Amino acid sequence: MACRGFITKWGKTEFYRSPITFSRCSRLNPYQQQRSGFRREAKRTDTKKGNVNQQQTKTSTPEAGPPGPPPPRKVKQPRLFRPLMFTVGFAGCSFGGAAILQYETLKARVQTAKDGEELEKLVMVRILQNCFTLSTSLSTFANCSVNNQLESVPHHFVNEGSQDMAYWHDWWNQLSSFQRQLLLLVSMVDDFWRSLTEGQRTATGIMAINAAVLCCWRIPAMQRTMIKYFTSNPASKTQCLPMILSSFSHYSIIHMVANMYVLWTFSSGIVSLLGKEQFLAVYLSAGVISTMVSYACKTATGRFYPSLGASGAVMAVLAAVCTKVPEAKLGIIFLPMVTFTAGNALKALVAIDTAGLILGWRLFDHAAHLGGALFGVWYVAYGHKLIWRRREPLVKLWHELRSKGGKGSRPGGGPEVRGGGGGQK
Repeated sequence: MACRGFITKWGKTEFYRSPITFSRCSRLNPYQQQRSGFRREAKRTDTKKGNVNQQQTKTSTPEAGPPGPPPPRKVKQPRLFRPLMFTVGFAGCSFGGAAILQYETLKARVQTAKDGEELEKLVMVRILQNCFTLSTSLSTFANCSVNNQLESVPHHFVNEGSQDMAYWHDWWNQLSSFQRQLLLLVSMVDDFWRSLTEGQRTATGIMAINAAVLCCWRIPAMQRTMIKYFTSNPASKTQCLPMILSSFSHYSIIHMVANMYVLWTFSSGIVSLLGKEQFLAVYLSAGVISTMVSYACKTATGRFYPSLGASGAVMAVLAAVCTKVPEAKLGIIFLPMVTFTAGNALKALVAIDTAGLILGWRLFDHAAHLGGALFGVWYVAYGHKLIWRRREPLVKLWHELRSKGGKGSRPGGGPEVRGGGGGQK
């Protein structure tokens, strides 16, 4: 467009400046050229000074007439007040929701334990009854003769077991080969799920969401929606919602695999330290806070470009684990012989992102990486005491609301509000 505007402006000024300028059709007819040139020479010889001055003013008027193309509009300096308020509110809601979720989880565990105790009592009663019946049958069996011993054995136990085996055998034979393979696959998936740690199960849910968003990027009809809501840019009209949605958005498969591999690696450690509920609150808050830091750096430097990815939240998880266990040994997947401590790894990553931010590298959003890493370090050092240990009033309020909803009774036995998952204190 710049070249096009320049050419247009140059053509117009040359047309008005040249006293002998012809149109395209006159350029093809030499007779008209001679005729036009002769008439102009005759007028010039007969004109007076006043007419000359008047003619010059007339010819000079078009030069100051229509200007060239307008300069490109300057991007307005975005205001970060709304994103800042959204960051504070979303982080507070994340930790509040995590505290309530922990309360509900403990309540369900207490209720399950009580139901298990009642079921265990019923089972013990049935076992005692069966033992009494079996002892009576054995005493009768001892008093009988050898020929009648087999007839006195309680055959109903054996008959019930054989009937069950026959029933399941017939049911399995009635299935098709596809149904059998499907059942075997479900059984394998169930065994794999049971073998995972609580942190790995939580990370699996996050990975599934990222994979679904990656598939949405491949749908042409959703491109505008994805760019609007799943990429963060302070110069965009939609500023707040993309701050959290972009933390689950990846356009490149390699980018997503790298982030999810790091999350999978550190998920067990972070959940064992903080618990599942607190980990989710830290992860979501880190995604929004890292985007807010990116907004601030882009606004300060004037480089407005969209960003996406879970790198900020993953960096917070990595930094939290490395700060809590700095002496842990880490390695590279393709270079297993190279090992280093978690503390040194965190220092190297922070140094690289700092250099990228200062030098203006655009391959990654280094400001978001630094924001996530600093938030993870801060939360493990100070945030856990300032935020999570002060959740008791909120949990008490939620307990009172639940008690009123349950007509004054403590639902599920009402667990203690100071309880928590692994590593809560």
